[in-house]
Amino acid sequence: MLFDRRAIEGLADGSVTVAFRRWDAPRVRPGSRMRTAAGVVEVTSVEEVGSVTDEDARAAGAASAAEVAGRGTGRLYRIGLRVVGPDPRVALRSSADLSDDDRAGIGAALWRLDRVAEVPWTGALLRLIAENEAVRAADLADRVGLPRDVFKRRVRRLKELGLTESLDIGYRISPRGRAFLAGG
Repeated sequence: MLFDRRAIEGLADGSVTVAFRRWDAPRVRPGSRMRTAAGVVEVTSVEEVGSVTDEDARAAGAASAAEVAGRGTGRLYRIGLRVVGPDPRVALRSSADLSDDDRAGIGAALWRLDRVAEVPWTGALLRLIAENEAVRAADLADRVGLPRDVFKRRVRRLKELGLTESLDIGYRISPRGRAFLAGG
């Protein structure tokens, strides 16, 4: 599930406890967890609903029921949410003191990503982001000849390794990523 800035801020301060989505079938289950800018968010419930009250809308970070219920097509689901802890990637990307084992592990992970794609892309993408901080994903994708969605998926894989971080617009190399690039 994707959350807009207002929902992320509400999850972080505890004012957002539900989300509403229109789907043909539920796409999350109770107990599933997502890493977000607000931290790790757990789905506590998923139920199909016929309508949304203004109170529910406020719990979703919206101004009114009409704002929530009017989005999209499909059946309307109310998803209960709670923040259960910090995003572990935040601490990972801050760790710039890399041991030889850390470097070897990152290198092996990057090699596997390149191998799966059958094209070496990880090093080029890391350097591109390092040289173009805060540039829109679509612009960076154009520079390397990738569809934006493919580019963003690849950046998310680097983010999982703690090498990049998202900005309001674009990305930057994390301290961990800079340390890895500086060492080899």
